Amino acid sequence: MKTQFEELMSGLDDVESFLSGEKEGFKVHVPEKVDVKSIRNKLRMTQARFSDVFGFSLDAIKHWEGGRRTPEAPARTLLTVIDKNPAAVLTALQPVAIAASAGSSKVHNVRLKTIKKKTSRSGQYVARASQHGDRSHR
Repeated sequence: MKTQFEELMSGLDDVESFLSGEKEGFKVHVPEKVDVKSIRNKLRMTQARFSDVFGFSLDAIKHWEGGRRTPEAPARTLLTVIDKNPAAVLTALQPVAIAASAGSSKVHNVRLKTIKKKTSRSGQYVARASQHGDRSHR
């Protein structure tokens, strides 16, 4: 029976083989369906806030939630990450938002300190993102 260390080392060897092109068979599975409204509601955001914070168009959010359109694979991937770890997405997007905010009134500076872990049993994240200077924390 392998020890935990041996299993970890075996996994690292697999990763190294994959990255060097020696091994194939690893594939990312993008979900076919994503419940956009559920993800947005879990974060307690309006459609407008969700679109501003995560860079989707408001029309896209409305169409996805209304069932008139389905998010493409890249959007489903991003929505899945937002669902599982919104703080990671905000961390990745914040430098882009800060750089672009000087030139566009559409981009908002999201303050990461407003991401708080919910204290309920579910342990889900609750995001309260605000525009730069907005103290309302809706």
